[in-house]
Amino acid sequence: MPEACCAQSAEDLQKEKQLDELFAQWRGVKGALIPILQGAQEIYGYLPKEVLLRIARELKLPPSRVFGVATFYAQFHLQPRGRNIVRVCLGTACHVRGASKIFERMQQELGVGDGETTEDLRFTLETVACLGCCGLSPVVMINDDTHGRLVPDKLKGILEQYD
Repeated sequence: MPEACCAQSAEDLQKEKQLDELFAQWRGVKGALIPILQGAQEIYGYLPKEVLLRIARELKLPPSRVFGVATFYAQFHLQPRGRNIVRVCLGTACHVRGASKIFERMQQELGVGDGETTEDLRFTLETVACLGCCGLSPVVMINDDTHGRLVPDKLKGILEQYD
């Protein structure tokens, strides 16, 4: 029986199996890098360095090309993200109605800055240019939930709704 330090968890083995299936699905397809990156991120929740290196090996591409694509597109993340993605709108309508105060309080409540994730992986905080909910400004989206007409004092209670 392998020692605990060297054994892979069942979850890790499952992820590796899914990654193998992803490679099999795209094997020999020209232009497969982006769909493979998307699939790998779906499996892992982000793109760990080891996975990017494996993608480079599988596709016979220089690692610099894989890292270049992964860092160019905003959809890809190289660090673990929180279970809950908090997006604070800083668009014009939200800005005029106090979005900067909402963002400042959100940073205080979560203890992180823009683009950062809480240590417990509960929340990732992001700013966005517009959420398209100008009539509800200022607006915050948490996952797929929209919270509008906000004032800073409402934020703590809203965050408590998310595990």
